[in-house]
Amino acid sequence: MRRFSCFGPLKHLKKVSAYFIRSFYPSSSEGKMEQNGTNIDSNLLERFEREIWSKIPHLEKNGTKVVNATPLTDITQDLKECAKKEFNINLDDKDLKIFGKFDSNLLAGSIKVRPAVNIIHDAIATGKLKSGQTIFEATSGNFGIALGQLSKIGLDVVALVSRKLQDGVFEELRNEKIRIINLDMDICPAPGMKDSPNVLAAKATAANIKSQLSELGFDPTIFENAITEAHELLAKQDIINLAKLLAKIYNCYCPEQYDNESNIEIHRTVTAAEIDQQLHEKELSLEDFRIVCTFGTGGTSGGLSRYMSEKYGKKAIHVVFPIAAQDVAGIRTKSKAEGLKFYEPQQYAGQHEVDFEQTKRLLKFFVDKGHDMGESSALALYAVMQMANFGGVGGKFVVIVADGIQKYKKNLESMAKKQSRTQVSLEEAVSSVGDYDKVIWIHTQYTPREEGIELLAKTLGIDKSKIIVPKARDAERLLMAQQIPEDLNKALEGSHKSLLVCMAGYTSLNAVQVFGKKGIATESLTGGISGISQGKGKQIADLIKIATE
Repeated sequence: MRRFSCFGPLKHLKKVSAYFIRSFYPSSSEGKMEQNGTNIDSNLLERFEREIWSKIPHLEKNGTKVVNATPLTDITQDLKECAKKEFNINLDDKDLKIFGKFDSNLLAGSIKVRPAVNIIHDAIATGKLKSGQTIFEATSGNFGIALGQLSKIGLDVVALVSRKLQDGVFEELRNEKIRIINLDMDICPAPGMKDSPNVLAAKATAANIKSQLSELGFDPTIFENAITEAHELLAKQDIINLAKLLAKIYNCYCPEQYDNESNIEIHRTVTAAEIDQQLHEKELSLEDFRIVCTFGTGGTSGGLSRYMSEKYGKKAIHVVFPIAAQDVAGIRTKSKAEGLKFYEPQQYAGQHEVDFEQTKRLLKFFVDKGHDMGESSALALYAVMQMANFGGVGGKFVVIVADGIQKYKKNLESMAKKQSRTQVSLEEAVSSVGDYDKVIWIHTQYTPREEGIELLAKTLGIDKSKIIVPKARDAERLLMAQQIPEDLNKALEGSHKSLLVCMAGYTSLNAVQVFGKKGIATESLTGGISGISQGKGKQIADLIKIATE
């Protein structure tokens, strides 16, 4: 296998690309120009502005008007109808005006294309990013999907993602030709997480990353030379700074969406101005409105807050979070927002924690009405409904509809029909252990020690011969290729229903979904063997080890 850094892969294709650019975009020095002493890839900048920048909202050259604005739609009556029909809440007598800002209409389908395009534009225009470079970034979905637009101009993107991502998000990342490094941990914890470092998990994950880098064509010895720093970051689950490290050691570029001020600026200078412009066209003023949005990186809330403070001298942003421990695609809980640079609670008019389970009926209602909105938008709208219900006579709101329903369609469809359960608590598993023909360990990095198998068997009240431990590489193939390897298929033969167990419950839950598509009944043990070890006062390192095959 040929190894490369960011400036070395596929040299023959680069020659063809260079010829194409020179032929259609001739300029001196083959498209490079000096600007303030910086070497700018002018051909790349020209293509980027023509093929991507020109298609998203941006200020005209005179800086007075936003072009390519996304729809600002009056959804007042739909929310009132939803409140009454789905939640038995009567808002008819409330003086309400609610607009949805539908950024689901944007190129790449989400609000994240705004900061992504702005950050990349700045990087090219300042000489930080040039043709032939690769981009590394940690993403929970939409920002990575937005970066996928760069394939149109020949830039390569490697996204660090969590296996906790929904299938639809993975599918869109693949559709955008994003190359993926899968991590069996949360992509969203704040940098410098204070939890006790898990050295064992860090080493196993680092080995997994090294293998995936090699498969993507990167020289693994370069990563090995930075292994100490990688272990430190992984022990803290700091995937954000891991992306920066990979970009640094391979001489690549990292957008650093969680720390890049351009993430704030694009919403201050364009998104907020765009909403204000559209309301003025309706003979209304943003000064009179509250803006409601969820929290991903903090860029949207930060930029909108600064605009409202600077222009109208007021706090008007209401930030919405799912309640603790809930996973909503790309959205942080409040506790995970607190470690981020752009979490600025002193700038908000309010913070709201919403139970996502309560919003699912609202999401289905609005999608059935023809509104293209995703899970985070349902959280924000539910918060507005509650503010309207308990906040007196009414109010004026703009709700940021950050993305559309496409990625979440499978989840939405599951709301419409009764589904068999996919995961069970330890208590449920013990009480119904007779329903399982087999207990199968499923993980891509770890395998249980004999002590772990014995503890699992004793806790469930079964003979340990009933526990099957497939090879880690079979688990990897199952999740990556969405196909059941031969050895694993044999292990499942004759099984009516199996209980899947992994490290913490995430890998086994994803495996349940794959098996379900194949018509194989399985359930995932919530919390995995980590939950058992904590309950029994055992050290997890005594129960598992790094898989060798």
